[in-house]
Amino acid sequence: MAGRREEGECGRRNRAAQSNSNREKKPLIMKIGRLPCVLLFVLCVVLFITYIKWKPRKEQALDSSDLQSKDTNDIGRLSSKNEIFYGIMFDAGSTGTRIHVYQFSRTPSGAPNLDHEEFRALKPGLSSYADNPLKCAPGINELLDIAKKEIPQNLWASTPLVLKATAGLRLLPGEKAQKLLDMVRELFKASPFLIGKDSVSIMNGTDEGIFAWITVNFLTGSLTSHEKKHSGMLDLGGGSTQITFYPYSKNTLTSSPPGYITEFELFHNTYSLYSHSYLGYGLMSARLAIMGGEEGKALKEGEELVTSCLTPEHKTEFKHAEITYKIKGQKNDEPLYVSCYKRVLAVLGGKVERSKEIPNLFFYAFSYYYDRAVDAHLIDPELGGSLKVKDFDMAAKKECKLIEEAPGEKPFLCMDLTYITVLLQESGFPVEKELKLAKKINDVETSWALGATFYYTSIMNKQHL
Repeated sequence: MAGRREEGECGRRNRAAQSNSNREKKPLIMKIGRLPCVLLFVLCVVLFITYIKWKPRKEQALDSSDLQSKDTNDIGRLSSKNEIFYGIMFDAGSTGTRIHVYQFSRTPSGAPNLDHEEFRALKPGLSSYADNPLKCAPGINELLDIAKKEIPQNLWASTPLVLKATAGLRLLPGEKAQKLLDMVRELFKASPFLIGKDSVSIMNGTDEGIFAWITVNFLTGSLTSHEKKHSGMLDLGGGSTQITFYPYSKNTLTSSPPGYITEFELFHNTYSLYSHSYLGYGLMSARLAIMGGEEGKALKEGEELVTSCLTPEHKTEFKHAEITYKIKGQKNDEPLYVSCYKRVLAVLGGKVERSKEIPNLFFYAFSYYYDRAVDAHLIDPELGGSLKVKDFDMAAKKECKLIEEAPGEKPFLCMDLTYITVLLQESGFPVEKELKLAKKINDVETSWALGATFYYTSIMNKQHL
């Protein structure tokens, strides 16, 4: 018993000694362990500061409106927490401002489904308010009210709002254009919708053509089906004209002028497009040039523009970019169509690129191509239709003949149809080439706005994640 007590006593002393030894060693271990913890903490702080500094620069690279300088891997990859989502696009053209309110739903393929579009337009164009930007406010607010009615209130804050201006503002002096954009930006900021750094700007002309091509081929199904051939796109605006198509010939890719070929990714596919915008060769700008006027330059008191595309006894006026020009016809020793054709050719000849692949492709034609075809009774005003290049030529000859007999209510129709004829022929379209003219495909407006909405919605959603 005594032995056990001694052993127990000894054991207790040994355990106590070991416990004291552990307590003495513990602080040393903790002291040693603090150094890596401090280093880890410092490393975390450095990484966090680096991330904060780096992130805005990464996002800023996505804010430019120039499609060719962007990383377009995310184009069309729309992000939203809702199964139904919206996009708002303002098209500020030279002759009017238009709003497109798009309703989308998700699909498993990654390409959104367009469920509905609300479209409205107001005249005149934004550029008409260049000398008094405040006057554009009522029209912009009226269009914003339409968007509010179309979109559920709980989705306002997550719905991107964008305005892209085209040739009308491109042709304005820089300071005037910027004041207009600043005015619109303030109106947008006061709205309940999602606004990005690049929500209000002038769009690059080539981007305009590319976005219109995306719209057309999305609506016709060729972007989501490998069985359908892609359609080309012709757009004739007031200040500029665009041509865009998908080259199936390698020669087109290698022989086209620098800057005419643009590569981007859309819905997980890579596209190389032939696309070019000709600023100053839209129908209204072309009219002015054909009559001898200069863009943005008013006539002196008592001056008139003289044109071979009107009869000598005819006098009229032409208003373009808020400048009114007095016009009179010129005496000709040959039929009006012939003299007008020669003048148009002198202005346009050699100014547009001719592609050898054009005769083998199918093209849609929009804007003033459509409007003037309606004016000449070549297509149905609502349904559109198909016609050949020679149909424009025959209509031009007919209208020029009618003007010779009596000017009528459309004195410029002879000139406009002649210009369209020459523009198509100079671009490489044979007289027998058929074009499809449409304002809508599957009840959706055939403008660049839908394609641009895919792009900018993707960018803005990514910025606000």
